Amino acid sequence: MLRHQIYEGTYAGALPAEAELAAEFFVSRNTIREALAVLKSEGLIDRGTKVGTHVAGRKYDHGLDALVGLKETFKDYGDVRNEVRAVQRLSAPPAVARKLALEPGAQVVFIERLRYLADLPLSLDLTYLAPEIGEQVIGHALEDNDIFALIERVSGHRLGGASFALEAVSADPHTAATLQVPAGSALLMAERLTSLDDGTPVDLEYIRMRGDRITMRGNLNRRDA
Repeated sequence: MLRHQIYEGTYAGALPAEAELAAEFFVSRNTIREALAVLKSEGLIDRGTKVGTHVAGRKYDHGLDALVGLKETFKDYGDVRNEVRAVQRLSAPPAVARKLALEPGAQVVFIERLRYLADLPLSLDLTYLAPEIGEQVIGHALEDNDIFALIERVSGHRLGGASFALEAVSADPHTAATLQVPAGSALLMAERLTSLDDGTPVDLEYIRMRGDRITMRGNLNRRDA
């Protein structure tokens, strides 16, 4: 419950004293100390004998209700910038070719980016683009632009929709070092296949997001059976 309240922004800075928390949750102070020790190990709080307990990190909501890029999603939180780690033309792996409706072995444009919110690394994005659009996209600055916006600019089409899959994975040593988290940390792994408004698939992404900094949120409506 404390973890959830920290994520929800209940505590602007400092948490209440141990005695207050014990009274609030009807538990002993030892139980509160154990809970706070867990949260400190997760990097959510800092503790000191003279300074008390303070929130060290927060989570950012990533919506699931609209097809938008990270820069658009986090515009209210700060500036998103991209560290472009690779831009390559390569033969599409079989699964990539199938999802982008290309012939086996067809060439695609591959982009690897490390996405930052201010100085905080949030996600490692691996993007495969259909060749015609990909060649035009990489002719623009990728450091400060969302690929979604560039696709619409160079294609003259709006994006239509995307299929989306999300799963939990553990950070391998390379990804952990890149995202500045301990090896084995919980990550959110998203696969997103995006198409133009005419149904043409153009963008396949595999995105590893920091589970300690991003919460996926959406609104669900029940439909008739």
